[in-house]
Amino acid sequence: MAPLLLLYLSVGCSVAHGRTCMSAQFKKPGDYLLGGLFPFGMNAVNLSTRIEPNVVVCERLYATGLVWALGMKFAIDQINNSTSLLPGIKLGYEIYDSCLEPVVVIQPSLLFLTKEGSTGIDVLCNYTDYQTRVTAVIGPYVSDLALITAKLFSFFLIPQVSYGASSERLSSEEYYPSFFRTVPSDRNQSEGLVQLLDAFGWNWIAALGSENEYGREGLGSFSTLATAQGICVAYEALIPADPSLPQDQKKLEKIIRYINETQVNVIVLFSVDRPVQALLKQWIHHGLSQKVWVATEAWVMSDMVTSIPNIHTIGTVIGFTIKGGIVRGFQDYVTDLFASIQQESFCQASREHSHDADSAVLGLQCGHCNDISLQDISHLLEDQQIYAVYVAVYSMAHALHQALECTAQGCSKTPVKSWQLVDIMESLQFTLDNQTFTMDPFHSVNQGYDIMFWSWVKGRLQYVAVGEYQTSLSINTSQIRFHNMDNKKPVSTCFQRCEPGQIKRVKGFHLCCYDCIDCEENTYQSAKEALFCTACPEHQWAPVRSTQCYDRSERYLFWDEPLVIGLLIMMFLAIVLTCLSTGLFLKNLNTPLVQASGGTRSIFALLCLLVMCLSLCLHIGKPTAAKCMVHQPIYALCLCACFSTFFVKSLEILLLTEFKSGPQSPLLWLAQKGAWLVMAVICLMESMLCFWYMYSIPSLPRSNYKQLDSQVLIQCTIQSWFGFIVIHSYNGSLAFVCFLCTFMVQTPAKKYNIARGITFTMLSYFITWIAFTTTYSMVRPVQQPAAQIFGVLLCALGILASYYLPKCYILLFKPEWNTVAYFQSYAKEEPQEKDSR
Repeated sequence: MAPLLLLYLSVGCSVAHGRTCMSAQFKKPGDYLLGGLFPFGMNAVNLSTRIEPNVVVCERLYATGLVWALGMKFAIDQINNSTSLLPGIKLGYEIYDSCLEPVVVIQPSLLFLTKEGSTGIDVLCNYTDYQTRVTAVIGPYVSDLALITAKLFSFFLIPQVSYGASSERLSSEEYYPSFFRTVPSDRNQSEGLVQLLDAFGWNWIAALGSENEYGREGLGSFSTLATAQGICVAYEALIPADPSLPQDQKKLEKIIRYINETQVNVIVLFSVDRPVQALLKQWIHHGLSQKVWVATEAWVMSDMVTSIPNIHTIGTVIGFTIKGGIVRGFQDYVTDLFASIQQESFCQASREHSHDADSAVLGLQCGHCNDISLQDISHLLEDQQIYAVYVAVYSMAHALHQALECTAQGCSKTPVKSWQLVDIMESLQFTLDNQTFTMDPFHSVNQGYDIMFWSWVKGRLQYVAVGEYQTSLSINTSQIRFHNMDNKKPVSTCFQRCEPGQIKRVKGFHLCCYDCIDCEENTYQSAKEALFCTACPEHQWAPVRSTQCYDRSERYLFWDEPLVIGLLIMMFLAIVLTCLSTGLFLKNLNTPLVQASGGTRSIFALLCLLVMCLSLCLHIGKPTAAKCMVHQPIYALCLCACFSTFFVKSLEILLLTEFKSGPQSPLLWLAQKGAWLVMAVICLMESMLCFWYMYSIPSLPRSNYKQLDSQVLIQCTIQSWFGFIVIHSYNGSLAFVCFLCTFMVQTPAKKYNIARGITFTMLSYFITWIAFTTTYSMVRPVQQPAAQIFGVLLCALGILASYYLPKCYILLFKPEWNTVAYFQSYAKEEPQEKDSR
């Protein structure tokens, strides 16, 4: 309560007394002088009409800059009263106005470079032994001024510690070797802004910067990082630094109109406070819709902005502030100071320190300060920038402490040159208020940022810390109440984040706005920013929306497939029937039925059918060159051998029934006695065709990558359909001849008709292969080997069912029919007369 009471009493006192001697408080002698550059004023007068190099006057007091200067004064007074830091050494200071103008800041900067004890700058070849007026400089605040002063001070290697200049250009040790700062660079803030937008999913934004070094560099850095992160900047512009000019006012109106046309809901403002003030005033004046405003540390807590009438109507404000702290004892110090500057004795002593030659050169450091009261600045005494000033002063004090090799007993009396402090500053690490501060390789103290949210409670603004950022973002979104009716996060997107395996297809006029298109099957996204999907190599495949290709698995008929198992069962049935028939025929080889059916030739035919069925196993499993080469010839030869037995039997029947009266002895001998010779000739001709097929145009295994999505189909490919047709047409011709020889033969009365069995066998063969040809042409290639197996099995079963099984039935169940009379020669009986009605 005591400090607060003292504050109110001082406010009343200052109001009562009117003018003070505040302007005399910014000079103090000491063993080592620290120069200070602070914006006491703003709005330089008649810069555009200035024709003589006279003094530039700033017409308006900048109270915030005054408070920062008092922060430097407080820190030095505190250090001078310390027994542990620089014991026995007194620091002095000279603090001047920068007016936030380059032409103003140059004059005190040149004064700082003058030789100690004079107002002149010596021109020397070597400045190693040259001692400037000040040992180090604190400030200036903005980057535009720091870029000017840093080049001057870097030539003399005078340490300069800024409490606000954040331009990334100042991180260059090559150009600014003696520049340091107690705030992070703009790049750190830009990275944080991008992470904030990314966390909320905002990728359709407008970005504005102030038309100065801070805004230009910051906006450029932010735009580059945002684009790299996939955030689309719909509109980008610089806000005029002095919107009071007519041409700048038109430019401001144009910016507002364009932002409104883009229909973005999020606007990033990388700007100092004055241009933001002009922009938001116009925004409120036009009554435009509420937006999300993402603020930088330069204006998020600026009174110049928060004092705009109806500022609460602009929407939601979220911004970054440099992490700092409360300077303990500062409020009491300022309260005491304002009480002291009302006393004439105190003011007289202060003026004695200031009345020297330099006052005539530069005049009063802060002419407007004599009219200010504690009430005017009381709300600024917790400004976070004060802490950056406080740390800047202490950093120089600790560097000087090391350079003077200070101990608890005292410090060395050996004079220290300014350039000797630069090397110490580069690796400086010190503790202040139980917090450790370290200069990073870019000459910055990066303590990170707090993320602040403007919370309006009953019309009053409260700053709520909702997160922090140093190298990564941490934010509590539940504390943020957006301007929407339901307080939900506004949507500001022109695209959705593409998932892996999707490419971007640009839409509209903005290259960063796009639709996400899935990579099709067997194509993949080769790189994160790929514009096209890449086709997989032939031996690989990829599913839809893939980022890589996979090796294809092989596809052919496997032994454990359900379809193959079914075919194997069917094959087993055919083999069993064939073996049983063969055994039964062997057992009854000398009976009239077997002899009439061909005797040993029938057993030969059954064995050929057995081999044909077994050869179907060549279609199952992985095709090889040997398998593909032989399975068609084996099938054709076995069927040809089987049909050759039917051919000689059909020829015999034809000669005995149709050519009874003519000379038939040679042909009949061939059909009966020379049957094996005829069969051998028939098989020999088919063998020759098969050998020609195998060695000239053989079937070979081929990998088919187009039929299946994720597999490679390995199948035997027929190189010449002409050769295929030739070897199978030969069997078809035999079947057709057999059919012609037997289908008109009439049955003798009460006799078994051998010809009818051959006729139906040939019919079953034709029907099977007509059906097979149709089916084979319709099924997918992966199913064609199974269709071929099924067709051959049907053919074999058809032969068995039409010719051999009826005879097996007689042998097993009608043995009384197995007589010579029932199976006697066609030559000894007349055909049965047809009944006429």
